[in-house]
Amino acid sequence: MQIEVLKSKIHRVSVTQADLDYIGSVTIDENLMEAANLIENEKVDIFNYNNGERFSTYVIKGERGSGVICLNGPASLKVSVGHQVIIVSYASMDFELAKTHKPTVIFPDTKTNSLR
Repeated sequence: MQIEVLKSKIHRVSVTQADLDYIGSVTIDENLMEAANLIENEKVDIFNYNNGERFSTYVIKGERGSGVICLNGPASLKVSVGHQVIIVSYASMDFELAKTHKPTVIFPDTKTNSLR
């Protein structure tokens, strides 16, 4: 049996940009992507800590060290610059393996979106 488990989590980062006129996705600073074990085009769920919105999109690599968290396209309507969001991804794995799986969870500085 395969189950879905938490793979990666960026816990509470601040939205730095929201761009409606982009085709869609979330742009994430490459440093944060690497630290959280996320790759470009990976599906993620985003939870808005300020208003409770929850939605899915995919990752685009942002400039390394920029602190960028930019919601693009329709997702930009679910956030405001300065909102804090949680970004998560999941993995499908065997039930027994999932019992010992340890997700990657990072806690960036919410003012700069840099690693502490």
